[in-house]
Amino acid sequence: MLRQAGCLADDIRDRAASVAEQVRALPGALDLAGVESVVIVGNGDSDHAARAVEMAFRSLAGVDCRPVSALPFTHYRKPAASPARVLTVAISVSGGSPLVVKSAEQARAEGEAVVALTANAASPLARSAYGTVLLDLPGQEPSPGVRTYQASLLGALLLAIALGQARGHLDRAAAEMLREELGALADAVEATVEESVRRTRQLADRIAHAPVLTLLGSGPSHGSALYGAAKQVETAAVFAVGQDLEEWCHVERFAGPSDLPVFVLAPAGRSSGPALRVAQRAADLGRRLVAVAPADRLDGFPAWAALPVHGQVREEFSPLLYHLFAAPLACHLAQYLGRVPFAAGRPGHAPAVPVRPATPATVKEEGR
Repeated sequence: MLRQAGCLADDIRDRAASVAEQVRALPGALDLAGVESVVIVGNGDSDHAARAVEMAFRSLAGVDCRPVSALPFTHYRKPAASPARVLTVAISVSGGSPLVVKSAEQARAEGEAVVALTANAASPLARSAYGTVLLDLPGQEPSPGVRTYQASLLGALLLAIALGQARGHLDRAAAEMLREELGALADAVEATVEESVRRTRQLADRIAHAPVLTLLGSGPSHGSALYGAAKQVETAAVFAVGQDLEEWCHVERFAGPSDLPVFVLAPAGRSSGPALRVAQRAADLGRRLVAVAPADRLDGFPAWAALPVHGQVREEFSPLLYHLFAAPLACHLAQYLGRVPFAAGRPGHAPAVPVRPATPATVKEEGR
């Protein structure tokens, strides 16, 4: 996972232009100019990516956008009144997620345009779509998704830009500027990953034995929080949940113990003020607040620990930077606890034995 995190900056440098070109080359029969609403469907990381890019489709493409996970899409969704004006974006890196494939088939049968974001051009999902954006990643290693998640974000964001240009919501110059902004984020990704690896190594042993980790964010950062929580579960078998900032205030803030670790994702943008208020509320309640925020704004947070994010980024593109701490943290938690990814979900799996079991002495020493 650390190797994957180390590849993220180069993946943007190497793949952004080619993915943008694939988006431009989508079949004209899709009629992007006539699209008025977008539905993004996926499971797991793909669903988290869908929620992270919802704002980009609304603001950059000027369309209504709804992320819908695959089971509600296939079992509960009502067909659109004007299907020709709906674009369904189906995300599955493998291209074989059964309900995502079924979602694409169902949308196409109902007359909607369907674009697949996948790494497998010969997959059932690719065959079910009118057009495919190929998210292939040379040298990909099996593990909980890291590079694949970024690739899904990148493909969806570039599609949002192309859709905005096709609809006349963006002129050509504005669309090109946005594509250049995406490519230029590689340096910020690299700097953020490097610091995240260092800081999460120190942080992991201080939170490894907490009963639950809570990750909070709103807007695009809600998707990042969901993804970040998923990595801790998949990699280290540590129970973690992602939640919206305001919803946490209504419900989860009442959960004990009082010193639970709470990560607040606070990119510059619409949710930065609410994030700071929720962070203060969490600190006042005794939570161990971990601020994931711009490096130049961390002083404003009453943080127990900080994970700086480097570079300037518009909120629509912030998911590319605000998920970067998740993989290194999950890796270090797994190493500390002596666990391997996905092991707890396997039949016959024995409980992991921590490398350094919690004792009254270590709890006192580490402030847990």
